[in-house]
Amino acid sequence: MTRPDTDLIIAGGGLAGATLALALAKAVPSLRVTVVEAFPLSPEALPDSYQPSYDARSTALAWGSRLIFEELGLWSRLSEYATPIEHIHVSDRGRFGATRLHAAEHDQAALGYVADNRWMGLCLMRELLETHVQWEAPAEVVDMMPLPEGVRVSVKSGEDTRELTAQCLVVADGGRSGLRETLGFQVRTHDYGQNALIANVSTAESHRYTAFERFTDAGPMALLPHGSPSRAGHQSALVWTLTDEALEELLALPDDDRCRQLQQRFGWRLGRFTRMGACNHYPLKLTTVDEPVRPGVALVGNAAHALHPVAGQGFNLALRGLMTLVEQFRLAVAKGTPIGDLGVLKRYQTLHHQDWQQTVQFSDSLIRLFGQSPPPLAAARDAGLVGLDLLPGAKRWFARKAMGIGGRRAVIDHPARTSRESVKHE
Repeated sequence: MTRPDTDLIIAGGGLAGATLALALAKAVPSLRVTVVEAFPLSPEALPDSYQPSYDARSTALAWGSRLIFEELGLWSRLSEYATPIEHIHVSDRGRFGATRLHAAEHDQAALGYVADNRWMGLCLMRELLETHVQWEAPAEVVDMMPLPEGVRVSVKSGEDTRELTAQCLVVADGGRSGLRETLGFQVRTHDYGQNALIANVSTAESHRYTAFERFTDAGPMALLPHGSPSRAGHQSALVWTLTDEALEELLALPDDDRCRQLQQRFGWRLGRFTRMGACNHYPLKLTTVDEPVRPGVALVGNAAHALHPVAGQGFNLALRGLMTLVEQFRLAVAKGTPIGDLGVLKRYQTLHHQDWQQTVQFSDSLIRLFGQSPPPLAAARDAGLVGLDLLPGAKRWFARKAMGIGGRRAVIDHPARTSRESVKHE
C-alpha cells in the first residue's frame, strides 16, 4: 500500500470516539485522524449555548477521569455543568452495615462528577472543531479488509459506498456494535438477569453532593447528585436495578406510584421523592471480547467491554483504555512503527487488560456479594461495610477504586518523551 488516505479511521463519533480523536490531536498532531459517524454533524448544527434538560442522560466521571480531561484541556469547559460528588454513602437495605467516603478525607475537591452526556458531547465537538481531525458524517463503516500495511475500510454514506485506506481502524460504535460482529469478533456475555432503569428524580431534601449506593434484596440502586455544579439541589440521577417482571410492573404505573415504589425501595435519606422523569432501561450484561485487537484493528469502549453500572466504572474504564491506546500510538509514531502493527496493539491490550480485569472484579464482586441475601452472607456483608468504615487502609483502597486512581496512568503528552517514561504511577 502506498501512502494511505488517512492514518487512522475511528468508527463512531460518540463519547469514546470523539475523546480518542481529541486526545490524538493533542498528543500526536502529525497523525491524520478521520472519524466516521452515523449522526449528521456540522459546525452550524452546534448550539451557541447549552440548556440543561431535566430528562438528560448523564455519566458518572471519576476523579481520575477529571485528571484526564484536564490533560486534554477540556475540563475548564466541561466543569461548567458537571455536578461534584463530595460524599459517597454505601449501605445495605434493611441492615445496619454502611460506609461513607468523603472527598475532604483525601484532600480532593470531589470524589467524582456527574455530567450530562449531551453536554459532554457538545464540549468535545467544540474542542474538535479547533483541530485538524476530519469527519465523515453522516456515514458508517460497513466493512474492512486487511492489507499488508494497513486496512481498506468501506464507508457508506446514503446510497454511496467508497473505500478509504488507513494504517488502522478503531471500532468505537458502542455496545451494540454491528461492525464488531461484521468483522467476526467473538463476544462473551454474562447475563445478570436484571435491567437498569435510568431516570432523573427530585427529592424533598437536598442531596448535599452525596452519591448513594444502596444494595437491596431485589438488586442494587444508585442515586448520584445531578443538576448544578454550584448549588446542592434536589435532583439526582437514578440507576435502579430491576427484574423483567418488576420493570414491566413499574413502567405500567402512574408517576406518583413509581415514586412511592422507589421510596419503599430506597428509604428516606433524601426525604420524599417528589418527581421521576422519563425512564430509560436496558438489560444488564457483562460483555467482553477475548481478543479485542487484530492487525490493523482495535475495539475500544463499550464495543470492547460493557460493565454493570452499579459502581459507575464503565466510561471511566473506557477512558483510561483510550489514553493507553493514545500512548501506544504516540510511541509507535516516535519510533516510525505503523500504528496498526500488531505489536503496538497487543501492547495496548496487555496494559489495558490489567486495568479491565481489576475493575471488572471490583464491580462484579459487588454485584455477586450484594445480590444474595442468605443470613450468614448478609451478616458478613454488614461486618465488611462497618469494617470498611473503621479501617483507614481498607477505606482508602475502596475510595481510590471509586475515584479511578491508584493504578497505572498513560503518558499522552509531549511526543518527544521516550518509552522509558511511558509508565508512571499515582
